Amino acid sequence: MKKIEENIFEIEKEDVLSFLPHRSLESNKGDFGIVGIMGGCLNYSGAVKLANMSAASLRSGCGVVRVIVPDKITSAVSPYLLEQTLYSLSSDATGHIKFVKEELTAAISKLDALAFGMGLGNGSDNEKILAFLLEHFTGNLLIDADGLNTLSIMDQNILLKAQGKVILTPHLKEFSRLIKLDIEEIKKKPIELACRYAKKYHVILLLKGHTTIVTDGNIVYLVTSGCPGMATAGSGDVLSGIIIGMAYHKVTALSVACSSYLAGLAGTIAEKENTDIAMIASDTVKSLPLAIKSIRNEQ
Repeated sequence: MKKIEENIFEIEKEDVLSFLPHRSLESNKGDFGIVGIMGGCLNYSGAVKLANMSAASLRSGCGVVRVIVPDKITSAVSPYLLEQTLYSLSSDATGHIKFVKEELTAAISKLDALAFGMGLGNGSDNEKILAFLLEHFTGNLLIDADGLNTLSIMDQNILLKAQGKVILTPHLKEFSRLIKLDIEEIKKKPIELACRYAKKYHVILLLKGHTTIVTDGNIVYLVTSGCPGMATAGSGDVLSGIIIGMAYHKVTALSVACSSYLAGLAGTIAEKENTDIAMIASDTVKSLPLAIKSIRNEQ
C-alpha cells in the first residue's frame, strides 16, 4: 500500500489479495460463514436492493446468506432470491419490523456477521431493535442506510455497549446527521472528523466519497477505486454486502478498506461493459468474479 503520511495509507490492488485466498478441495459452505441482512418494510420493500446486496455477499466469499425481512414483504422479496435463505419477522400495522425479542434472537442465531438498515424505513421499533442488536449480537454488525438514520437520533454512547465489532458506512449526509455538523464543514476535514468519531465510539467508520475514508480511529485507509457509473441506486447496498461477505470472520479497518477497493474495481469493470450512463448496481455484482480474477492476476 502507498503511504500518504503517518498512519494514512492508500489501498492498492495487491493489498486485497490476502483476503481472496484459493480454497481447499475439502472446503464446504460452513467454512466461509453465515451472514445476515436485515431490512425492508412495506412501503419500501427494497426487494431488488436486498437481493443485490445478498448476492454481493455470496459473490465476495461467504458461505450462506440469510435475508431477514418483515413478514408483510416476504412475497415481494422471495422472487428475487435464488441461493439465499429468507427469514421473516413479525411486522407492525405499518409494515415495519416489530420488536419481538424471541424472534430477533432466533433471526441472528449462528450468524457471523449482520448488515442492518437497508430499506428499513421509519419504524417505531427501530431504536429498540438496533439497541438489542448492539447489546446482544456478538458477530460483526454493519449499520447502513436507515440503520444510520436510527442511530443518529439515539444516544450514540449505545455503540460503546456493542458486543461485537461495529462497522458504520455513511455517506456525507448520513455522517452529517451522526455528528451534527454541516456537510460543508465535514468536507474541510473529513479524515480528522472520521478518526475522531471512530475512536470515540470504538467503531470502524467507512465514509463514502470520491475518495473513501476507512478508519478505526488510529489508522486511516484511503480507497480511490470506483467510477461515475456507480453513482446509481443500490451501489451502497452492494458495498455493504461485499464487506460482510468478504471479511465476515475477522473484520478490521484494512479488511473493510479492501472490500471497498474490490467493490470499486468491480464497478469499474462493469462500467466498461455497460457505460457510465446505463450501468446499474447489479452490474457491479455481476462483475465481482472478473474483479477477483484481476486481483489474483488470473485470465
